[in-house]
Amino acid sequence: MRPSTLRVLTRAAELTRQNRFTEAVLLAEPVILTADNYEGEEIRRWLLDHLTDFTPHHTDTSKEAA
Repeated sequence: MRPSTLRVLTRAAELTRQNRFTEAVLLAEPVILTADNYEGEEIRRWLLDHLTDFTPHHTDTSKEAA
């Protein structure tokens, strides 16, 4: 995957964690849509491998309270 594509995906994950989903989509969509088949497959793999990058990082405090 091109370094520029990786930067966009990483930034989109960052924006999503900040509840800025619309901005994340506007940033990542053109990169994803213009990717060729090979890079598209790399993007798909990266997204699957980094699902948690797109969710807020929470600590489980329920165990600490017990």
